[in-house]
Amino acid sequence: MKIGIVGLGLIGGSLGLDLKTYGYEVLGVSRRESTCTKAVAMGCVDTASVDLSLLGKTDVVFICTPLGLIIPTARQLITSLGRNVIITDVGSVKTPIVEGINPLWENFVGGHPMAGTADSGIEAAQRNLFVERPYVITPTATTRPENIQVIEGIVQQLGAKIYYCQPEEHDRAVSLISHLPVMVSAALIASCMAEGESQVLQLAQQLASSGFRDTSRVGGGNPELGVMMAEYNRDALLRSLSEYRHQLDELIALITQENWQGLTTKLNSTHQARPKFVE
Repeated sequence: MKIGIVGLGLIGGSLGLDLKTYGYEVLGVSRRESTCTKAVAMGCVDTASVDLSLLGKTDVVFICTPLGLIIPTARQLITSLGRNVIITDVGSVKTPIVEGINPLWENFVGGHPMAGTADSGIEAAQRNLFVERPYVITPTATTRPENIQVIEGIVQQLGAKIYYCQPEEHDRAVSLISHLPVMVSAALIASCMAEGESQVLQLAQQLASSGFRDTSRVGGGNPELGVMMAEYNRDALLRSLSEYRHQLDELIALITQENWQGLTTKLNSTHQARPKFVE
């Protein structure tokens, strides 16, 4: 089976490394010739080009571009593909992607591997990135079962944990555990930087350790990705942010009122709930 990858960054490059390990012929497309050269040298792909027509004879194509380029890429890509080629994507928002590509290509299967690192680009590609990580597949009523099975088979080889849900359900869930944390973390950093006394700000920067590092990491990440999350998952993110503001207001009220028992109850509740989200 020939598999195409459009977008040779962390996800696309890591995907290619694993697929080649399992014996697939992997063809890659990137916007930059230099990335194509690196991808081949690193063993991420067998062949690479800046021309989408390279993927004309593939069986499956993964679109691994930034979120805002997925639909435009699909529009360009389908002019080069045979009618039976399966297209899937790795976008972190599913509803607009599925609604945008389904009418264009009957063999589309929406997907989202929830894996990554703080690094980006082809240089960050690594083997086994998807092992034991969630991989969400978002079929609709018109998605062909045989196409789902093909993508499922590939994902199983990657060692990922497969989950199925509707695109809308996916977007509401990731707004809570992925997109909201980015905004909350960004607000944390901005709140610190708003300290008006330079000596206090400098001291805070010097004292910051693991707690601040962990809670600020995603807010200090790629700004472009954060903006795309907000743009493409706007309604779900606003809903999550509103609930978060409500929870902050509750905490402010408890502290203002010196209601230490109420605060203890609140923090005990969150202490007990956290293991349900992370091991």
